[in-house]
Amino acid sequence: MSFLTVLYACLFYAATAILVGGLAYKIRDYSRTPAPLKIPTTPAPTTTGGVVFRMAREVALFESLFKSNKWIWVFGYMFHAALALVLMRHLRYFTEPVWSWVAWIQPFGTYAGFAMLAGLGGLWARRFLVDRVRYISTPSDHLMLLLLIMIGSSGLGMRFVSHTDIVGVKNFFLGLMTFSWQPLPTDPALLVHLALVALLMVIFPISKLLHVPGIFFSPTRNQKDDPRERRHLAPWAAELEK
Repeated sequence: MSFLTVLYACLFYAATAILVGGLAYKIRDYSRTPAPLKIPTTPAPTTTGGVVFRMAREVALFESLFKSNKWIWVFGYMFHAALALVLMRHLRYFTEPVWSWVAWIQPFGTYAGFAMLAGLGGLWARRFLVDRVRYISTPSDHLMLLLLIMIGSSGLGMRFVSHTDIVGVKNFFLGLMTFSWQPLPTDPALLVHLALVALLMVIFPISKLLHVPGIFFSPTRNQKDDPRERRHLAPWAAELEK
């Protein structure tokens, strides 16, 4: 077993543990954070079913972003929709046999990489061209966008410029899942791409990308607009009243 295979196997085990453990910790933290006030963004639904439908629209369509800024919505939705396709396409490296719907979306997932980069480019340009956004942008905002662009670019580079042994890559990841390690191809482009992906997995739980699970815990979205019908009392406040 080569040194690179052992190194990247340990790297992905560690990155996966950090990603899963970090997300579990953050989600637990979000779930325990008190919401002392009724603050749903109006107009808001007054029933649980309405809240679920509203949340579904927010997650699937970015409804609030569409209403606030159409240009940001275009680039943001382009990036997220393309990223979803790219991730689904990558499932072929973790399944054997490959699921039929994963095989069917392979061409769409391939070219979705270009849409993903276009969306990221628009979102990054916004941080330079819009004064109020440039003012509040931090180095981490730029570095995160740069990391995502580098991951997308290196992936497209392997697809259209410097091809790698995808069978070997699949065997490597299937081996990681079954704890039966297989040799990792040593293409420089592949090693760079995988290292960047592992870095993203490590920093994901401490980055602003946590809006992925965080949106489900946003009181402006997950609360019913029923302050007159039902008094809202946070658990810690209820304890004080006893």
